[in-house]
Amino acid sequence: MSAITTTPSGVTSRWDDKEAAACKTELELRAYTSRLLGQDSQLVLHGGGNTSVKRTETNIFGEPEDILWVKGSGWDLATIEPAGFAPVRMQQLLALAELTALSDTDMARELRVGTINPAAPSPSVEAILHAIVPFKYVDHTHADAVLTLTNSAHGAELIATLYGDRLLHIPYVMPGFRLAALCADLYPRLQSAATIGMVLMNHGIFTWAPTARESYERMIDMVALAESYIDKHVRGRSGPSAPAVSSYSSVEVAGLRRELSDVAGAPMILQTDDGPNAIAFANRADVAVVSQQGPATPDHVIRTKRIPMLGRDVATYAREYERYFAANAHRSAAPLQMIDAAPRVIIDAQMGVVSAGRSATDASVAADIYRHTIDIILEATDLGGYRALPAEDIFDVEYWDLEQAKLGKGTRPPFTGEVALVTGAASGIGRACAELLLQQGAAVVGLDLNPGIGDVAPGPAWLGVQCDVTDTEQVTSAIEAAVKRFGGIDIAVLNAGVFPPSQRLDALEVEAWRAVMGVNVDASVVLLRHLHPLLRLATRGGRVVVIGSKNVPAPGPGAAAYSASKAALTQVARVAALEWGADGIRINVIHPNAVFDTALWSAEIVEARAREYGLSVADYRANNVLRVEVTSQDVAQLCVAMCGPAFAKTTGAQVPVDGGNDRVI
Repeated sequence: MSAITTTPSGVTSRWDDKEAAACKTELELRAYTSRLLGQDSQLVLHGGGNTSVKRTETNIFGEPEDILWVKGSGWDLATIEPAGFAPVRMQQLLALAELTALSDTDMARELRVGTINPAAPSPSVEAILHAIVPFKYVDHTHADAVLTLTNSAHGAELIATLYGDRLLHIPYVMPGFRLAALCADLYPRLQSAATIGMVLMNHGIFTWAPTARESYERMIDMVALAESYIDKHVRGRSGPSAPAVSSYSSVEVAGLRRELSDVAGAPMILQTDDGPNAIAFANRADVAVVSQQGPATPDHVIRTKRIPMLGRDVATYAREYERYFAANAHRSAAPLQMIDAAPRVIIDAQMGVVSAGRSATDASVAADIYRHTIDIILEATDLGGYRALPAEDIFDVEYWDLEQAKLGKGTRPPFTGEVALVTGAASGIGRACAELLLQQGAAVVGLDLNPGIGDVAPGPAWLGVQCDVTDTEQVTSAIEAAVKRFGGIDIAVLNAGVFPPSQRLDALEVEAWRAVMGVNVDASVVLLRHLHPLLRLATRGGRVVVIGSKNVPAPGPGAAAYSASKAALTQVARVAALEWGADGIRINVIHPNAVFDTALWSAEIVEARAREYGLSVADYRANNVLRVEVTSQDVAQLCVAMCGPAFAKTTGAQVPVDGGNDRVI
């Protein structure tokens, strides 16, 4: 292992000789060092930055051809593989660099024309810039430390003093053809032996070299210099701020989410950061100044918008955003479609920093970006003042031709932006419902006694909480965690339940009866009571699906406690449908039967029940009119349908999923 440079902030070379030796081609090595960059959040955040390698290859005619392999659109440096690089003919790229004018839309088309593999991803918009750099390997990041320096009041002087001739320092120019054309004019300086890269003010840093390792470690060294400067002149200098305490309710967050969703025209996910750093930033005396100057780099504006919202006045923010759009729309020759006016970051003295997005991933990315932005703002402020780009430059990126072209493309899953809570989600019907809701775009909170609930579906859209649904305090904490993570609750699937061993009524113990009632009825009543104020704020109306049982209309011998508990739960659901309809909340019940791939049905229970009916196990599993076995997936399909538009005008319904039962029919 070789660690060239390490700073107190942790920027370090991650090069590993053994891992590098396993790379069989230059492209594999390029992908390897790209991942090293992408896995350090101080260098690259969520798909930012790009890298390239130049290679001479033989085309189909047997002729040598110079090819630039550059990071492709849609790939993240943290996980990129060789397939994530777009191969573009150098001849095409260098010819484009000589043009005096080229629209970004035309540039994107010409980059695609020059790509030798139609199946490859679209090349980075900075492909021309990579091509004109006369070195084999090129690395580009949006390193926090470099952005801190370039966004400070004396950024140009700091960069010149710190790097001298090693890095060209270039005033901000919008990425794309204009930036490439400017750098083409500087070609003699790019060839200088003393120059190993460049800094683009308010944008990022490039390094280059003949080898992958040298280009990568030059990046580490240059960023480490910036880190060291900041460590020496800023970090640890300011005394601790007065402690601030967060104070807000889950209903307040859900209400804010509803307002944002209404402005956005679609459900939004909110992620609340009420940690000490976020609260301290939100309560700074100068927060109204330092937070309103723009993002650390225009690359972040698509995820966080130009400025965050201060406080909770969504209507005023939306009006100001509309004025911002109207004042700048003339800057484009083509008609522009306004991106929705809902903020993506909210700074609130009580809540801290709240991040919003159309999906859990979008909200998580916005939160991550703004956490880094806060550090950049504070450190640049201590270096003499934080100075972002003017609003006009930020607008040009937010409404860039290439970004506008993406609007309306592709479709989102139907439950995108919505939040579902599922009890008993670690296995069986609950897990099937949770997984299907996730597939359909929802963010899902799963509750279960099983300590492995957190690992059911890892990812930003999943929150697994170990919870005993009969414990009111645990339920309250779980709901608060759900709202903090996702902003509210739109859908609830009441699935948690117990199915005790068969026991005739004359032998049924009172404690056993009460235990079943406690889980199957009492816990659901408590959960519904806690969820009501959140469900009534759901953008598309709250939805509750109760998992009942065939035993409600057709009880079986030996199941008095279970049958009675499910009947009681069904009655609770019917009453809730009556009482909550005016709040736009619909409640429907599913009555499954003999769903054997659940935790309720052990092999022993199945055998015992089969004996009671005088059937073999196989016949018992398909003991219904259609002679089919019902699975958890079958129940989940109906559950998700009940939460969708097909049931938009249905409440209080009871629908069987049992293959047809002659006693029910």
